[in-house]
Amino acid sequence: MAEEEERGPGSVFQTFVLMEDLLDKLKVLDYEQHVLDKHSIKPLSRHYFVSSPHVLSNPGEQFYMFSVIAAWLISLCGRPFDTPQEYDDPNATVSNILSELRALGSQVDFPPSKLKSGSGEHVVYVLDQLVEKALKSKGFTWDRPTYPSVEVEDECVQEDDAELTLSKVEEEMTQEDEEYEEEDGLDLDALKTRTNPSELSGWRPAVVLESDVDAAEWNLEVERVLPQLKVTIRTDNKDWRIHLDQMHQHQEGINTSLQDAKGCLFKLREDISKTLEKVSSREKYLNTQLEHLISEYRQAQAQLNKVKELYQQASGGVTERTRILAEISEELEKVKQEMEEKGSSMSDGAPVVKIRQSLTKLKQEIEQMDVRMGVVEHTLLQAKLREKNNMTRDMHATHLLEPNTQTY
Repeated sequence: MAEEEERGPGSVFQTFVLMEDLLDKLKVLDYEQHVLDKHSIKPLSRHYFVSSPHVLSNPGEQFYMFSVIAAWLISLCGRPFDTPQEYDDPNATVSNILSELRALGSQVDFPPSKLKSGSGEHVVYVLDQLVEKALKSKGFTWDRPTYPSVEVEDECVQEDDAELTLSKVEEEMTQEDEEYEEEDGLDLDALKTRTNPSELSGWRPAVVLESDVDAAEWNLEVERVLPQLKVTIRTDNKDWRIHLDQMHQHQEGINTSLQDAKGCLFKLREDISKTLEKVSSREKYLNTQLEHLISEYRQAQAQLNKVKELYQQASGGVTERTRILAEISEELEKVKQEMEEKGSSMSDGAPVVKIRQSLTKLKQEIEQMDVRMGVVEHTLLQAKLREKNNMTRDMHATHLLEPNTQTY
């Protein structure tokens, strides 16, 4: 409140004006096509980010819209930035946006928590700074304003000149009518005596024209034709004279109303000043009466803060010990599971059965090998005996042949 009073009463509405300018700049960058159509989002209202509406079904909608538009503007500035998702951590998203904004050269002198609501003057300020940087990076410049042509003013001036000319003609005609009524006829004798060239406007006829028309009949004819010669000018609402008269009338009405309102305002000021004095005196009285209670409240508040600090420290120790207990419990579960696996493997007779079956099979294979070895030995023995018989037969044959050769 004190900050708003220092800035002035109009600072409350400055955010609304800034939001309207921001929406115009976003339209210049064609945000409808690049953001709204891409993410299937409804168009923004004039004061969307100024305050948080109470009818939103999803409270994070404003923050999601803010983060999406900010990411798009940062990418337009030539800095790669991933589009935030709806369920991302808001603290990380805000810190990334503010870091990019500082990198672009903008000043940030407020905490990041001001942006988590997705609305307020800080959100509008961040988006305005980003859209200015995006327009600058795109090379966009605002053109000078084009004013309407002055042809309409010339026509008004011509109409005013025509009205002035008609009014002058009407005045001259009324003056001539008055002169006719005052003279009550034409003085032809005086006309004859006018011989001065200056009196005749530089024209001197050779023969003076004399009229034979009766003056009374002339006056009657003038009176009959006079209404037809008058020019009636219709009043135009665009005429500056009518506006000037209205301004004078309104000024007189304001002055008269102001005189009546001044008395009421002075009386209201006196009543308000008296009420403020009573309130201030009552406040001082209450402060004096409740001073000891306020001091006790302050002491209790200080003790509460100390207790809160101790509680936070104790809760931190409990959290650490809880984490250690969880780790130990997890290791214990692992050891129990290993012991159960070993116990089940020890009490199970399936390995013994498998060993017995393997032994039986091994014995069978040994017996088969013994049979095969016996068959092979018998075959070898038969072969040796056959070879031995063959050798003895050959030896006997040679002995029988040797004597016969000697006889011959």
